[in-house]
Amino acid sequence: MKDEFEHIRELMVSNQIARRGVDAPRVLEAMRSVPRHRFVPSESQNYAYDDFPIPIGQGQTISQPYIVALMTQLLQLEGDEKVLEIGTGSGYQAAILASLAKTVHTVEMLPELSERADKILAELGFSNIHMHIGDGSLGWPKAAPYHGILVTAAAPKLPQALLDQLSENGKLVIPVGDRGSQVLQVWERVQAGFNHEDIIPVAFVPLRGESGWHDGDW
Repeated sequence: MKDEFEHIRELMVSNQIARRGVDAPRVLEAMRSVPRHRFVPSESQNYAYDDFPIPIGQGQTISQPYIVALMTQLLQLEGDEKVLEIGTGSGYQAAILASLAKTVHTVEMLPELSERADKILAELGFSNIHMHIGDGSLGWPKAAPYHGILVTAAAPKLPQALLDQLSENGKLVIPVGDRGSQVLQVWERVQAGFNHEDIIPVAFVPLRGESGWHDGDW
């Protein structure tokens, strides 16, 4: 069944995402199909498909559509993977990942956000997402290892716990830096250790927790 935002979602994909170089067909289809407007506050729904992040409460945001698509593409998911997301937030990124991977574990520090996201994801019929409340900077060791880990908040430095939870050939996509300067990085576990690549400058909210930022530091 079509929804009133379908045409706007198609324009988002063509004008904001594909035009900037995201070209993985499965990622583009996920961005077309997941109703982003369901994950933003009701007063912001008219802006849900615009080219900027949107506040969702408690100092958190839903990321710009292009950044969601780019980070997802960098994981190179094929469909049979187990993925960890750090920072559930609105639940939108989890929905995109769940459209592309076999299983998604997502960790949120703020219970209210986790509960709201869980409700929306259930209403949309996602059954392959496992919600957890905890310190995402430490990952989720109980379900490790993961084929991919995606972090939706900026870490002051690379959390070793996340690298430790990657499977061989697994990829970690994470913004690293401080309030004034962050870089989106990709780390891949290989036989000899890890390969690393810097992608683009970015701006994210801080990753809180033991291996993240502490209150007053940001």
